[in-house]
Amino acid sequence: MFLRHIPFLKAVLLHSVSAFGGPQGHLGMMMKTFVERRHDVTAEELIEYSAFCQLLPGASSTQTLTLIGFKRGGVPLAIATMLIWITPACLLMALFSFLLQYFDQRMLHVFRFLPAMAVGFLGFAGFRAFKISIKSYATAAIMVGALVAAAIIRSPWVFPLVLVLGGIVSNFSDKRIPARTDKPRKIQWYNIWLFAAVFILAGVLSTLTKLRPFRLFENFYRFGSMVYGGSQVLIPMMYEQFVLRPEKMGLHSVMTSNQFLTGAGMVQAVPGPTFSISTFTGGMVLNQMGSGYQLLGCLISTIGIFLPSILLVLFFFPIWHNLKKYVYIFRAVEGINAVVVGIMWAFTLILFQSIPFSWPNLLVILGTFSALQFTRLPAPVVVLSCLLLGWVI
Repeated sequence: MFLRHIPFLKAVLLHSVSAFGGPQGHLGMMMKTFVERRHDVTAEELIEYSAFCQLLPGASSTQTLTLIGFKRGGVPLAIATMLIWITPACLLMALFSFLLQYFDQRMLHVFRFLPAMAVGFLGFAGFRAFKISIKSYATAAIMVGALVAAAIIRSPWVFPLVLVLGGIVSNFSDKRIPARTDKPRKIQWYNIWLFAAVFILAGVLSTLTKLRPFRLFENFYRFGSMVYGGSQVLIPMMYEQFVLRPEKMGLHSVMTSNQFLTGAGMVQAVPGPTFSISTFTGGMVLNQMGSGYQLLGCLISTIGIFLPSILLVLFFFPIWHNLKKYVYIFRAVEGINAVVVGIMWAFTLILFQSIPFSWPNLLVILGTFSALQFTRLPAPVVVLSCLLLGWVI
């Protein structure tokens, strides 16, 4: 089965080593690679996947890409997709935890234009999604409301809240359900049972044994099960847990604030999921126990943070798919997709405000958008061009 999916898995690998800019930038690259170039999913499906994953805790870009693999080859390909996607970033962050003492901040100069590039990718994704999902005054109003809420409130809970509200508002339309041709999906109940069993077992072992590896796994599994809002929420939680309150790990000191913040900055310069900051943190937590334990910490934290994401998305997506045969859910999808467009535009503005205003940054944003919109250049070529520009200038 995997032989016929090798071209897809190669595309996932290439995406994993070129996808900069966090979950929002990743969506623009997915639109270019898996919708326009490879046609693995339609643009409507990708927007729906992204909207659905915003309703769940965990790593949203990882879950979205996992669903693309799930559509193509079921659970086995979904798991393979997730593993290929997270491996390069986690390996780099694990290596960085060992090489932190040799790190030179000047090495980041080559990445100076990547934030501007991410704005261009996100603007491209928002523009494409707008053309697909905004088809009436009602959906336009939902999009504007979501944009304002996400731009002003900036709370992790705003994402699931506005998605639900958008679905409720769109239920006042008279849109009818077309004849269904797809079969209901089988619900994989073992995913939710495994999720709950691991959650309980991790808590019990952490409490009874008080061994640092068990406590480390319990912390990251809990984070992966409860975090909404991506790494901008995960990073403060880890900072509070491992820098401000290290006694919970049975240590007087785990890592300094400067070490943690250096890792948090480095993850922005690494392609792939930003949740890979967990790999770095897990290694730093156990580095006092020797290099073997440090490597174990990298592995434990990676499994702990990503396992809930895949278990939850593979359990709830068939339920979501089957519920769409009901009129209330079917109508809600229209509003939920409009909310996603609004969130894309909000993050485009937020990211634009977060980068220094300069003519080179502005030209990179416009150049990235134009290359994606008007040429057939693959996303990795655009990324390499921005890296080269940062190295030359």
